[in-house]
Amino acid sequence: MSATTTKAGPRPRAQARVDAASAPVNVMLVGVGGQGIILASEVLCHALMASGWQVKKSEVHGMAQRGGSVRTDVRFGREICAPLISVGGAHILVALEQLEALRYLHFLRPDGLVLMSTERIMPVTILTGPYPYPEDVPGRLGERGAQVIVVDAPALAAAAGNPRTAGVALMGALSCHLDVKTAAWRKAITALVPERFREVNVDAFRRGRRK
Repeated sequence: MSATTTKAGPRPRAQARVDAASAPVNVMLVGVGGQGIILASEVLCHALMASGWQVKKSEVHGMAQRGGSVRTDVRFGREICAPLISVGGAHILVALEQLEALRYLHFLRPDGLVLMSTERIMPVTILTGPYPYPEDVPGRLGERGAQVIVVDAPALAAAAGNPRTAGVALMGALSCHLDVKTAAWRKAITALVPERFREVNVDAFRRGRRK
């Protein structure tokens, strides 16, 4: 199975699609350098703009080239005045790496959704220090009140034929929670990805959507 849902309490609540018609929607993408977060966020922004929404994006790279934390804020709606998502303001937290989901959980709304890849990348502080990588990250997120959907994005990307498409596969999973037509996502991928890599990225997106 490629996806599971975890939620604290006896019954996970259903996650409806977020609606930007009445108020801006905030989506935060997090991970580490080299995972393709920038491409994933660009695909998201292009798909949203093709659907008629006003979009603003902010990127925080940090030590991305050394595998450091990367964060991208995407806000969309009828009118967006600022690009940054405040603490407790994200409707959806998309994490390409599990530890990064924990790191940025405080930005999620109480009723928010964590859409998280299964990938675990050991940071330098864990590789060289006494601290272990946290166990059962989905459970920890659920204990803090988040609804969590775990997607085996690396496996979906490998099945599509290119491990580097995991970020786009996760965009496929995200598309199930946004009111954006599939054609807009495909148009975004076509515009942003070199021709020789387009079909594999489109395939990864489809697999993520079917997760």
